[in-house]
Parts: sequence; structure tokens; C-alpha cells
Amino acid sequence: MKSIRILILGIIIACAGKQAMAQQEAMYTQYMFNTLAINPAYAGSRNVTSATALYRNQWVGIAGAPRTATLSIDAPIESKKVGLGLQVYSDRLGITTTNGAIASYAYRIRMDKGTLALGLQGGVSQYQANFTSVNLGSSGVPDPAFSQNVNKMLLDFGVGVYYNTDKFYLGLSSPQLLNNKLTNLKVEGDNSFSGQAMHLFLATGYVFQLNDDLHLKPSVLIKYVKGAPIEGDLNATLWVSDVIGFGAQYRTEADISGLVEFQVSPQIRLGYSYDHSTTKLVQYNSGSHEIMLRYEFGFTKGKILSPRFF
Repeated sequence: MKSIRILILGIIIACAGKQAMAQQEAMYTQYMFNTLAINPAYAGSRNVTSATALYRNQWVGIAGAPRTATLSIDAPIESKKVGLGLQVYSDRLGITTTNGAIASYAYRIRMDKGTLALGLQGGVSQYQANFTSVNLGSSGVPDPAFSQNVNKMLLDFGVGVYYNTDKFYLGLSSPQLLNNKLTNLKVEGDNSFSGQAMHLFLATGYVFQLNDDLHLKPSVLIKYVKGAPIEGDLNATLWVSDVIGFGAQYRTEADISGLVEFQVSPQIRLGYSYDHSTTKLVQYNSGSHEIMLRYEFGFTKGKILSPRFF
């Protein structure tokens, strides 16, 4: 139990530090169905009002492991030339909790074969860290790093560009531009501080029609944050009769995943994914679970839109 507590404490510190070798933004396996979370230019791209709920339970079996819940809604307006989006989220990791809301705006330019969108977003979040709750042992030596809790209101901004056709998409975004301080603690001889760092995301995907009933949809997400190695999520999903999809994913130096998705009706899509760690963390957890529900408004009786793959 003690080794697990030490492990979790190390994870918390790594995710909080600006110079840490870790990604700070919440991680999603089903990123291709939660694109608004990483790119504001995605808003309105499905051409209907769309609401998506997602819950991720990471590293089951480890106390204090990440738990993330998000709810987003986006829609096209002004003859589909503008997309608007809103997200609310709650992210928990050990002694830290972040709750927030993000508003997104996308200006959409219709082109010969697709649509190019330029996006902006602004958000506000409440960051809390209960450092005084950490058991530092019986040595009796005070540690200034755990002497007071943190409760901060943070503002942030993001930008993105997104191009898509019926079968292809490509997006580049930075949803977190400001280097917000999370604590004011400084280590002697070190000018750095505990804070957030800018993230960059590059996402792309394509749909191959194998025959009338089978579509293969590979996708890639490249992630970069200052101080951390570049990470990549490589995914491929096979859709059968536009009703059920089976997928697999590899996250570099982290996980391998399996995904299944159901198009329950023209309006409702369900998704589930399971991640298996490929690092030493596999000794302490039984995997990560993620469930997604999407509902699309605007359908009327007798009106069926062509399937959308992203």
C-alpha cells in the first residue's frame, strides 16, 4: 500500500510541474468522437446540433488515479458558416480537482471538396489541490510544499484550424495557450514554478470504403507539450453496415486499447474503450475504461442523414 501511495504522489507531482515529463490535458481514447475537447475549430462540423457525454476511469485499482467527465454541445448557425460550442468538465487526479467550462467559436469556409474552419475558445476553471491532506509520515519534519492547499480560478484561451470532407479530416490546435501558475512555491536555485504548459495537437483520419458494408477508418493523434516527449495515438476502426464499429489503438509508450461503437439510431451513438497499460504501471492497475454517448438533434420523421464517421 505504501508503494502505491508513493507512486500516486509521484504521478501528481509530475502532472503538476511545468517542467515535468507529462501531458497535463485530460487524455481520451475516443478522441475522434470528442474532438471539440482538443480543437475549437471542430464546432459545428457535423452540420447538426450534437451533444456528447464522456466518462473516463483511468488506471482502475490505483487510489487517486485520474477520473474525467465531460459534456459538450456544438451546433452550426448562420447558414452553417459559424459553429458554436460549449463544454463543461470535471477532472480529478489524486488530491487535485479541476472543474471548468469552455466556449468555442469556429468560422467555417466552404471549399470545393470540404470545409476549412478557424476556431477560438475561451475557458474558466477552478483548480483545487488539497496538499495538507497528504500523509508525510512520522518524521515530524515540515515540508513547505505541503503546508497549504491551493484554490485558484484560472482563465485560458485556445486556437485551432480544422479541415474536413465526408471522408477525411485534418486538424491542428492548441487548446491551452496560457502558462497559468498553479502554486507560488519555488525551489531554491530553480526559477521554474508549478504551472500549466502550452499543448499542441495534430489529428487526422480517413475513411476507406472496402465494400458496400465495410468501412475502415484509420486515425492519428500527435500530442506535444513542452518538457515531454512527443506522443502518438494510432487508431483503426472497422465499421460494419454503418451500425457497429470495432477498433484498436496504440498509444506510444503507454497503452494498447480496444474500442467498440454502436450506431443505435440515426440520433444516438454509444462507444466504449478499454486501455491496457504497457508500462510498469500495469503492475498496479487493471486497465482504463471510457464510455461515450452522443445525441444529435434536428432529425425529423422520415429524414435520415448520411452516416458521419467523425
